[in-house]
Amino acid sequence: MGEKNKAQDLVKRKKLSKRYLFIVFVLVVYALALYIYSICFGEPETRHDREFADVTIKSGMSFDAISEMLLAEQVIANKTHFKITALLMGYTNKIKAGRYNIPSGISNYHILEILVSGKVALTRVTIPEGKTHRFIASLLQQKLAVDSTEFAELVHDTSFIRNLGIDAPTLEGYLFPDTYYLTDGSSAKQVISILVNQFKQHFPDTIRDRDPELNLSQHQMVILASLIEGEAMLDTERTLISALYRNRLKKGYLLQCDPTIQYLLPEPRRLLNRDLEIDSPYNTYKTAGLPPGPINNPGKQSLLAAAFPEDVDYLYMVARGDGGHTFSRTHSGHLSAKKKFDAYRREVYRKNRNK
Repeated sequence: MGEKNKAQDLVKRKKLSKRYLFIVFVLVVYALALYIYSICFGEPETRHDREFADVTIKSGMSFDAISEMLLAEQVIANKTHFKITALLMGYTNKIKAGRYNIPSGISNYHILEILVSGKVALTRVTIPEGKTHRFIASLLQQKLAVDSTEFAELVHDTSFIRNLGIDAPTLEGYLFPDTYYLTDGSSAKQVISILVNQFKQHFPDTIRDRDPELNLSQHQMVILASLIEGEAMLDTERTLISALYRNRLKKGYLLQCDPTIQYLLPEPRRLLNRDLEIDSPYNTYKTAGLPPGPINNPGKQSLLAAAFPEDVDYLYMVARGDGGHTFSRTHSGHLSAKKKFDAYRREVYRKNRNK
């Protein structure tokens, strides 16, 4: 009996030891689970003093570099904890480039969800009508850090232009003015493609010149639209200016469009008589017909005005001094309107001098 009792006691002790080991194992697993949960989902160890942290993930950044940047921006408090979370989620190589607004006080898990989702912060960029590609390149560099030099080179890259489906030597005139919401980190190619696609939406190939005498190509209509954009300050005059230039083209008159001269100057200023003698195919005071290319990037109203002019026989216009023009059918009418404008300008000069 003694030996039997000893054996039974040994079995009981073994069972008890296994239970203890199992309990310890469960407790260790539970503690580890709590630790991992706290790392991934728990209250963050740091809170930046802003409602949102504005961070930019650059293309090609390593996970370690991203972690270092987030630590410096006080978005995370512990790089190791952040990395453990990313490894458990399989996100170390899935973070997408872009600018993100990360709320204060969120867990490592939620930070990574934002960075992997690609739901980047968008920057509002308004491109005004009538600006050149150089202005647009500078604006995009300022707003989105787009390489302005690369932008300008792509505007003249014939292979890139052809791939965009534009039949023109440059993209001047096809960078559609509008308000865009763009992501930081966008390349010059990506932004240009967006602008050109917007142009196609607003001025598709299906718009044809309905004037059998001129039968302008789409590119020639874009050139004409850029002249209209350069001249018009009032929307109501765009179709009138379009008709005037078309009438002059039909009669073989020089267009004598001041904005084409401004295009040749380093900075905008009042034109002088000597400026009208500049030797350039863009000088419409010396060269007949349309200039060889657009002088700016026209907006929708000017593009439509180029294609759908008013049915009028105006041949001349002169500024009134209030943003509008006086339109004339005859040269004598034009000289009379010009005389009135010259008198107005002298009166303004006199008032300013006496202030």
